[in-house]
Amino acid sequence: MHNTSADTGGMVELILLCPQDRVEDVADALQALDAQSVSVEDADARTDAEQALFGEPGMVPTQIGWRHSTIQALFADDDTASDAARILRVQDFFAGCKVERIAPLQDQDWVRLTQSQFEPLPIDTDFWIVPTWHAPPEKALYAIRLDPGLAFGTGTHPTTRMCLQWIAGNRGADALGRVLDYGCGSGILAIAAAMFGAQSADAVDIDPAAVTSAKANALANQVDVHCGLPDCAHGQYRTVLANILASPLKVLAPLLCERVAPGGRLVLSGILERQAQELMAAYAPFMALDVSAAQEGWILMTARKPT
Repeated sequence: MHNTSADTGGMVELILLCPQDRVEDVADALQALDAQSVSVEDADARTDAEQALFGEPGMVPTQIGWRHSTIQALFADDDTASDAARILRVQDFFAGCKVERIAPLQDQDWVRLTQSQFEPLPIDTDFWIVPTWHAPPEKALYAIRLDPGLAFGTGTHPTTRMCLQWIAGNRGADALGRVLDYGCGSGILAIAAAMFGAQSADAVDIDPAAVTSAKANALANQVDVHCGLPDCAHGQYRTVLANILASPLKVLAPLLCERVAPGGRLVLSGILERQAQELMAAYAPFMALDVSAAQEGWILMTARKPT
């Protein structure tokens, strides 16, 4: 994982305009795409159309976002922000939204600001994700050292957390077997699988920067993970993990299912609760998906291939 530098370090803001009913889904997706922060403002502020949303101090908000909302998301660099914008544009929930601009930020102490937001994160009682500027907690029998940075997957978002919890609950060579992390981002899922006893772990991504990040993270965590572009995946795997978003997961259904060995398991995340049925339908010709976990409006879906 790449650290931000003491100045902007290439920090870039992605500005979106969204109607009120799209704000929550878009903000959740931006976090899943590893935005380092997300904020929402009234796009009509300081105009006659400005909307008083929160009412009196202490009142619980009755709605999320304004009629016309501006969403600002901060990313590590221009490529990451541009990729996020590209992925968002093809999502169903992005209808009615607009990418306003992608632009670099002025200098700030982004290391201090970013580090202050990230503490060691428990995945379960003995498994933690720990930024390099923190010591692992005493109770952490397993700790992945990982910093917020360029590639998706730092354990802070429910989509990644649910995958990590699934891996921790299926530890051991017999359970995990040979593992493929498809769309690996930071490589965190393959690293976790290697830590929890997988026979081997392959991490692949279409983004060369993600492959570089995954290699560095595997090395830093002293685990053996084979990282590369998607054509590096070969044969069939007992466990195939893909933490992406619903639209690409639907497109990838034939490919991912083909990679699962008979008796093996497919684990998918990056899916909103309301997208469960469309994912089930997309995978039905190949494997029968079920919802196996849910957190904060996101779900984890799994399937076992018949022997």
